[in-house]
Amino acid sequence: QVQLVESGGGLVQPGGSLRLSCAASGSIFNINDMGWYRQSPGKQRELVAHITSGGSTNYADSVKGRFSISRDNAKNTVYLQMNSLKPEDTAVYYCNAFIRNRSTYYSSNYWGQGTQVTVSS
Repeated sequence: QVQLVESGGGLVQPGGSLRLSCAASGSIFNINDMGWYRQSPGKQRELVAHITSGGSTNYADSVKGRFSISRDNAKNTVYLQMNSLKPEDTAVYYCNAFIRNRSTYYSSNYWGQGTQVTVSS
């Protein structure tokens, strides 16, 4: 079993900051790519930021210069630092990771349960 558990969401005023964390646990051999997605009501889930096992990153145009993704491989954790938040950043944020299972040696795509981020005055 592999689990992704997110934390750090909440309510913040426009212009504020939040830091999301996502910790992977369970039968993990290794973790390849990791990323953050978000979904707001009536919209499709969209990629926010992505980081490879080597640390290369890419971002959605809407968050470039404001959000930063990083990872701690020793802790099997990925982070999303969100600055200069805007009301349009309001969404449920989901962690995603491509993980090779230590027991089966198969790789699969895993999702966290989601954490709500609300940007409002």
